[in-house]
Amino acid sequence: MNIQRLLDALDLQADAARALADDLRAQIDGLQTRLREAETHLEHLAITRKTVTGLADRLPASPPELPEHPDYPRILAVLNHATGPLRAKDVCEALGHELLPKNVEGTRAKLKRLVKLGILTEADTGSFARKQ
Repeated sequence: MNIQRLLDALDLQADAARALADDLRAQIDGLQTRLREAETHLEHLAITRKTVTGLADRLPASPPELPEHPDYPRILAVLNHATGPLRAKDVCEALGHELLPKNVEGTRAKLKRLVKLGILTEADTGSFARKQ
């Protein structure tokens, strides 16, 4: 048996193992860099979350969304121009609806809904105004 051939084969395997180890070290370095970047990003997200939750109670509440019916914006416009509280009959008249009981009651129901949403206030029973 030729020892030199065996030593050459061992050298080839050692070179391959060194190349693999070098390649793995490079991958580890790259992964460590990516890990540091991900951890930094997580820290920034945690700081942002803490800041946002700390400010959340200082932000004004967003106004509730109006129901879909086209009368709601018109009702609010009427009440915006009013100098004082209005009754359902007055709002109905300002909207140009006939003063039929069904129209007045429908308008009253819409006004009550706006009170429940916190947009209007019922100053006296049946008398509605914008919240100040």
